[in-house]
Amino acid sequence: MPIPSFQNILLPLLENTNGKNEVRLNDAIEELENHFQLTEEERKELLPSGNAVKFKNRVRFARLYLIKAGLLESPKRGYVKITKDGKETIKENLEKIDLKYLEKFPAYQEFKNKLKKTQEEKRKGKTSSNGNSTDTGNNDTEEQTTEENFEYAYEKLKEETAIELKDKIESSSWGFFEQLVIDLLLKMGYGGSRKDAGKAFAKTNDEGIDGIIKEDKLGLDIIYVQAKKWDSERSVSRPEIQKFAGALQGQRAKKGIFITTAKFTKGAIEYTKVIDSKIVLIDGDELVDLMMDNNLGVSIIASYHVKKIDTDYFIEE
Repeated sequence: MPIPSFQNILLPLLENTNGKNEVRLNDAIEELENHFQLTEEERKELLPSGNAVKFKNRVRFARLYLIKAGLLESPKRGYVKITKDGKETIKENLEKIDLKYLEKFPAYQEFKNKLKKTQEEKRKGKTSSNGNSTDTGNNDTEEQTTEENFEYAYEKLKEETAIELKDKIESSSWGFFEQLVIDLLLKMGYGGSRKDAGKAFAKTNDEGIDGIIKEDKLGLDIIYVQAKKWDSERSVSRPEIQKFAGALQGQRAKKGIFITTAKFTKGAIEYTKVIDSKIVLIDGDELVDLMMDNNLGVSIIASYHVKKIDTDYFIEE
């Protein structure tokens, strides 16, 4: 079954604490994994950022809402305990607890009103270009947690930027593409000085090699570069890589980078695994990813710091 939404976890989590004194949250998570019959893959599935396990994140989010409604309390770090209101809720034999149900509890209403007020204050004065409010509605009805919504929105923006960046690269000239490759390698720590890197695509008169670049600032090793600005729908096949590998062998070189705006065929990729020379293949998609990771061709317009409570700070001796 798919990973349940945090709202579908509310009742099972509350039931898990019923009849117990204190429940360790990690133990509850393990029991809930079994309750929902999650596969090993689902238990390990991460959020887009890779910083948290999706199911555990949803359990913790469910815990937060149950605490805000006064159905659970946190007696100490990493533990939860059912409250009197929580026990009374269990007696109702509900089929499901959702956020709408939690609105019956004054503590939750207070929490929700505070959250809404904060959001309205932050949105105040922010309108779309046509003068309409940019408010997209109450996220409380979403099946995903607030953290997940934030991360998925980030991934969508990143994907849209990547598509636009790829179009810009493909529409650039060959000369600009040469400069782009040099700039990227510099950003990644290759090339030594800017002056040395600028010679990377000097004419080498070696068939199959476009240029050379230092692996480090001291020039202890040299990397040979091949760059092909092809249409993204084309594919670099095995013969092209064989040609590049042969050129490396002619130079008694062991390291090479083959960068293209296109794709690599399966045969080309497999060939690099069976030869002595170390050839790194960078296709159009990876080229865009590397540019974004190294802030090349893109600029940061805003940054957000997502914070969480430091529970250690509130531990009283």
